[in-house]
Amino acid sequence: MEKILGEGTAAVPPTGEALMSALFDAAGAGVYAVDAQGRVIACNPWAEQLLGYAPGTLIGVDAHHTLNPRPANGAGLREQRPILTDVTQGKRISGDRAVLLRADGTALPVWWSAVPLPPEAGHGVGAVVVFHDVSAQRERAEQRADRYAHSETLREQAEYDLAEITWLGEITLAMVSTLDARQALDRLVRQLVPRLADTVLIDLAEGGALHRAAWAHHQPGTLAPSPWESDVPENPAHREALVRIRRGAGMQHLPAPDTASADLLGLVEAEDVLVVPLRLRARTLGALTLARSAGSPPFHEGDRVLAEEVARRTALGLENTHLHAAQADIAATLQRALLTDLPQVTGLELAAHYQPAQRAAEVGGDWYDAFTLPGGDLALVIGDVTGHDIQAASRMSELRNMLRALAVDRPEEDPGRILRRLDSTQAHLRLADSATVVLARLHPQSDGTWELSWSVAGHPPPLLLATSGTSTYLTGPHAMLLGVRPTMARPTARIPLPAGATLVLYTDGLVESRTQGIDTGMTRLRQHLDAHRHLPLLRLCTRLAAELGDTRDDITLIAVRTPRP
Repeated sequence: MEKILGEGTAAVPPTGEALMSALFDAAGAGVYAVDAQGRVIACNPWAEQLLGYAPGTLIGVDAHHTLNPRPANGAGLREQRPILTDVTQGKRISGDRAVLLRADGTALPVWWSAVPLPPEAGHGVGAVVVFHDVSAQRERAEQRADRYAHSETLREQAEYDLAEITWLGEITLAMVSTLDARQALDRLVRQLVPRLADTVLIDLAEGGALHRAAWAHHQPGTLAPSPWESDVPENPAHREALVRIRRGAGMQHLPAPDTASADLLGLVEAEDVLVVPLRLRARTLGALTLARSAGSPPFHEGDRVLAEEVARRTALGLENTHLHAAQADIAATLQRALLTDLPQVTGLELAAHYQPAQRAAEVGGDWYDAFTLPGGDLALVIGDVTGHDIQAASRMSELRNMLRALAVDRPEEDPGRILRRLDSTQAHLRLADSATVVLARLHPQSDGTWELSWSVAGHPPPLLLATSGTSTYLTGPHAMLLGVRPTMARPTARIPLPAGATLVLYTDGLVESRTQGIDTGMTRLRQHLDAHRHLPLLRLCTRLAAELGDTRDDITLIAVRTPRP
C-alpha cells in the first residue's frame, strides 16, 4: 500500500539490504553480532537501550569481558561460558537464567540465544546473539505465584477442617470454663503448645505496664517453673515489641533471636517469634507471644491468621473474667455492707468470716450477727435465706433486723421462744419464704464462766470444742426451718461452757457440696477444728473456710471463745 509523502510522490517499500536493516532495528529484542575476537561489530537500538549504551558506543566493545559478570564477582552473579567457545563448533546455544551487565554495572536478567555468524558477513568465525529482558516477566510470574499462594492460604483458612474447628472450640472452652483469669490462661497456654508454637508467653496489662501471667514450653523441664521470676533476663527486641503493643501497635514479627544469648528467648532456642496483641474495643488487655524453635517451620500467613483468632478469643475470655470479677466485687461489698460489726464483749474472743461464692457474682441469703442484750448477755446468730439474688439478700436483711428487734424487746425470753415469735411475725408480714437459723445466747455467771442456751431452726447444729477432748455437735433443740409451721413450739437447750471452749456456728456452704454429702462435710469440719484448735479465732475461721468450703456457695462462720482458765 502506498503512502502519500507529498504531491505526486509515493513511498517505495524497502527491499533487499534495506529491508533487513529495518527488520534488524525493529526486532523487539536486543541483537548484537561479534567477530572472531569477540568484539561487537553490529547491534540494534534495542540492544543499546536495554544495556544502557548511547547509540554507536557499543560497537567495538569486547562482549564477553564487558557484558558478562567476572569470576568471583561481589554480587554473586554466575559467570557465563564464552559464547564463541560453543558457536565455533556450529552449535546453536541458548539460556534462560543468565544476566548481562548494563553500562552502569547493574545486572539485566535475560533469556538469550546465539548462532554462528554467516561466513558471507566477512568477519570470520563470529556469532549473533539475541536476548530478551525477562525481569518484568519474572516479576509478573512471582506476583502470580504470590497471589496464588495467598488465595490458597485464605481458602484454607476459610475452610477449617473439623480438627481445627474442634481445637478452636477447646481454646474457647479453656477460657470460659473458669472465671479465674490465671487458671484460664494456664489452660490456654497448654492448649497452644505444641499445636501453634513451641513456647507461649502471655503478658497482661496491669498498672500501665505488661506483666508475665502465664507461659508454657514444649520441654518444660528445661526452664525453672517461673523463669521470669528468676535471674533470666528479657530479650530486648521482645521487650520493645511489648512496649509497642501496649501503645497500640499491631502484630509484631521479631527477627530470629540470638540462641546463644542468656535471655528467655535464647534459652528456649526461639528462631521465629510472633507477638500478638490481646485487644478488645481499642483496649489492650495484654500480649500473646508465640515462638518456634529451629526444628519447627517458620510462621506462615495461615499461622498469623490463626494466631490473631486465638488472641481475639483470649481477649474475649479475659474481658469476661474482668467483668465477672468487678461484678463479684460489687456483690461482695454489698453483702458485707448488710452484715454487722462484731461487738466488744469483755472476756470473750469473737470472730466471723464471710466468703461469697466465686462462680456467681451475686448477693446471697447467708448472714451472721452478734449483739449484746439488755443485762449483758451476748446473742449469736447464723442464718441462711433460700436463694442467691438481690431478693434473698433483701429478705435476709429484713429477717435479721426483725430477729434483733424481737430479741432486744424481750431479753428475758429464751432463744426458742424468740424464734417462734420470729416465725410467726415473718409469716404474717410475708418476709422470707423459708430460712434456716441458729440463735445462741451466752449468759455470764457470777463465777466468771458462761452459760450457753440455743435453738436451731432447720440449720446445721453448732460445733463445740472444749479445751480437753475432741469437738462435738450440739444436736439437741432442733426444729423445722422458718416458714413451714409458724405456730410450732421451738425448744431451747442449755449447757455450761467450760473455760477456753470454742463455739462455731456456720452455714451449709462449709460442710456440703456437689462432691460430698453433709455427713462427710460435718465430719471433716470437726476434724479440722480439732487440728487447728491452737489458732487465734479469726485465723481459725479463715482457715476452715479455705480448706473446707465449697467455692460455688457462700460460706459464713461466726465463732466465740470463752476465757481460758
